[in-house]
Amino acid sequence: MLRESDLNSSPEEVTANQPAAADSSTEVSASGHDAAIADYEGLWPVLRNRNFVTLWSGQVFSQLADKVYLVLMIAIIGSQFDAPDQSISGWVSAVMVAFTIPAVLFGSLAGVYVDRWSKQAVLVLTNLLRGGLVMALPALLWLSQDWGSFRQLPIGFGLLLVITFAVSTLTQFFAPAEQAMIPLIVKNPRLLAANSLYTTTMMASVIIGFAIGEPLLTLADTLLKSVDGGAGWGKSLLVGAGYLIAGLLLLLVRTQKDTLPEHEPPHPWDDIKEGVRYLNAKPVVRNAIIQLVLLFSVFAALAVLAVRLAEVMPALKASQFGFLLAAAGVGMAVGAALIGQFGGRLPRRSLGLIGSVGMASALVGMAWTTQQLWPTLGLIALLGWFAALIGIPMQTTIQAQTPAAMRGKVFGLQNNVVNIALSLPLALASVAESWLGLSLVLTLLGGVVASGGLLTWYSADTGDDSTVNASLAKQEGDRA
Repeated sequence: MLRESDLNSSPEEVTANQPAAADSSTEVSASGHDAAIADYEGLWPVLRNRNFVTLWSGQVFSQLADKVYLVLMIAIIGSQFDAPDQSISGWVSAVMVAFTIPAVLFGSLAGVYVDRWSKQAVLVLTNLLRGGLVMALPALLWLSQDWGSFRQLPIGFGLLLVITFAVSTLTQFFAPAEQAMIPLIVKNPRLLAANSLYTTTMMASVIIGFAIGEPLLTLADTLLKSVDGGAGWGKSLLVGAGYLIAGLLLLLVRTQKDTLPEHEPPHPWDDIKEGVRYLNAKPVVRNAIIQLVLLFSVFAALAVLAVRLAEVMPALKASQFGFLLAAAGVGMAVGAALIGQFGGRLPRRSLGLIGSVGMASALVGMAWTTQQLWPTLGLIALLGWFAALIGIPMQTTIQAQTPAAMRGKVFGLQNNVVNIALSLPLALASVAESWLGLSLVLTLLGGVVASGGLLTWYSADTGDDSTVNASLAKQEGDRA
């Protein structure tokens, strides 16, 4: 068992533990996992780790601000740029493109630099800068309202796209730095419990942020109406405040040596290729990323399909789709608590397979209950619960199996792939539903999840990790 003095683990302690986690044989890895199962202590030790709780609190504010930001953009477009004889979809699509391009261009590149920079400095600065940019939006839009247009595009809308591009670019640096920070302040045996909180917050923010975003922005405008005269500045100030609070909280995290010794200047393309080679040589990490990509893709599609699901359900209006998404958030929260407390006593691969089959079953079940409120809510909650069985163990596997020198690169590649994959279901879900019908699309999604889970389960046994594990163990031993 771990000592009470280990609750707030330091980077040196974590680094000292790494060679055992990345030992040169699968037998050692298996015995280490058995020992971790025997010593698993649940959520309580992690919740007593002040550094992790501070990091997690900052993540809550930052992730929610990220998701509500997109709702903010739609609200600004609707109030300032959309005309009665136009479709708002064109404006929104342009914003989504501006938000997505940095994820494709800079996701992997950001991870390369995160490996060399102070993770805490990256976390703090990216949040403070995002908060400042969003809070500056009302003033910029007010100043640009008489600047006219450029090639029929309002200058104000162009500024909106520039701000969105900048916010998204900063997010590409924030995400891998946050994921790389967790193993620095949480010992390996407690990573599963830590990720039960971290991963669920990340996933639930996608659902909850879209569900509560509009009411929160309306409330902020109402509270600030006496100050701005109803100009709607409260929305931007609320989202900007979320980022600023996150940045200030992350200043309180205490860690040491969160940068690697700089022996030579970075070679971005070579470092990215090194990360790709690592994933090719490490099937367990590659398979974990594949399962996370499938998981996030399904929830992106669900966010779109929930609107249609609410529309065809007699008990709901289309505008009440947030109730359906909130059920998934509740399921994830329950699943996270159970996995964080008890999940360490089961092999992570088993949890992932159970989660994949469970999600597939829930999706197929939803295909048969599209017009029944309570059965659908129950199945969506189960979907969230089983999603936690995939997301949390897989993220933990990536952190535990990746050495410190590679974390930024691997997490950068992971975020890059996830963000690219998210764009496909967001774009195709509604089109597929209109062609194939809601029930068939839900069934097909279930088939994709089940197939992905079974394939990654099978392929996890087909790779030989001994060579790469020996190399990584040596790297970690040299650093320690």
